Amino acid sequence: MNFDFSDEQQELRRQAQRLLGIGPRAARAQLESDAPFDSALWRQAVEMGWTAAAIAEEQGGLGLGALELCVLAEECGRVLAPLPFAASVLQATEALKLAQSSGSVDEVANEWLPQLAAGDVVATLALVETGGRLWTDKPGTRVVGGRLSGTKEPVAHAAGADIAIVSAHDDDDGDGFSLWLVDLRGDGVQRETLKSLDLVNRHGRLRFEGAAARRVGAAGAGAAILQRLTEAVAVFTAFEQLGSAEGAMAMTLEYVKTRKAFGREVAGYQAVKHKLADMYVKIQLARSHAYYGAWALSHGAPELPQAAAGARLAALDALAYVTEESVELHGGIGFTWECDAQLYYRNCRAQAVGLGGRQYWSRALTAALAASLAKSATS
Repeated sequence: MNFDFSDEQQELRRQAQRLLGIGPRAARAQLESDAPFDSALWRQAVEMGWTAAAIAEEQGGLGLGALELCVLAEECGRVLAPLPFAASVLQATEALKLAQSSGSVDEVANEWLPQLAAGDVVATLALVETGGRLWTDKPGTRVVGGRLSGTKEPVAHAAGADIAIVSAHDDDDGDGFSLWLVDLRGDGVQRETLKSLDLVNRHGRLRFEGAAARRVGAAGAGAAILQRLTEAVAVFTAFEQLGSAEGAMAMTLEYVKTRKAFGREVAGYQAVKHKLADMYVKIQLARSHAYYGAWALSHGAPELPQAAAGARLAALDALAYVTEESVELHGGIGFTWECDAQLYYRNCRAQAVGLGGRQYWSRALTAALAASLAKSATS
């Protein structure tokens, strides 16, 4: 299989790079800001059609697909863009689209997808509860008479989101649960910003006390929708992490080429060359897995479960190695607040647990491979 992005998708990449610039300058500025994200940069992204990219044309979108989202995710990760792109576009919007295909939700989708495409609202997912780990865990949050009560944390961009897709249970769900859309600007919603490792794209807590909620998708279909969403987001996140790894490596390479020790450039020492070579190898391995995941996702291939798990694990490994070595290769300054290496490292540690950790995805990969082998044996 020879997979690569098209000329149009590469042009989209170049446009994104021109908008986002080089390096984490906007991310560094966000550290000193009380705003939930860079609203000026977000508005430019909206004007370029990022929020409309994968939404159907009849709902105000551009009708593009998963591959375009992968390209944008990679470029956002490269500079640690302080934007709700992952939370709103890659996660919440995709959840609404998947829910639409699973049940009769035309009213909800037709109301909110055009607003999401236009960038009029920012969305987020509110799925995990205190002590919870996975999106597909059955929630304790309840809906009674169309009113939702419970607490969700951590929630990405909770402070800046306008609507949330929330997992909750009501009497019609049986042993399962459903997804619900909540307007966070309405009554019965309290927000609280949490102290989190990632200081650029922040998380918060949402408390619901009788907030108006509308079911998204079929009753009891929450787990099935989120399982499909988790695989898609694993691929998107792999590209985001791939971009972050390349961004961190580029920054590190530039530093060791200019920094001198004992009369010569640090990059000239063999041990440093070995570290940089290992970074490159891990990044290229992660790219191969990410491309496989992108192909499987865009084609609706049956290999998606194993491709998504492989992409997630390879990206986790690459970003962890690159960001740790980046801090080390910057020497003493790498451990200081002024050095941007810490921004990539913090992002890496937050990303490592935000979608299920290494253990979860290792088990998912093992299960997917076992299922594939069993199918081959019986065919």
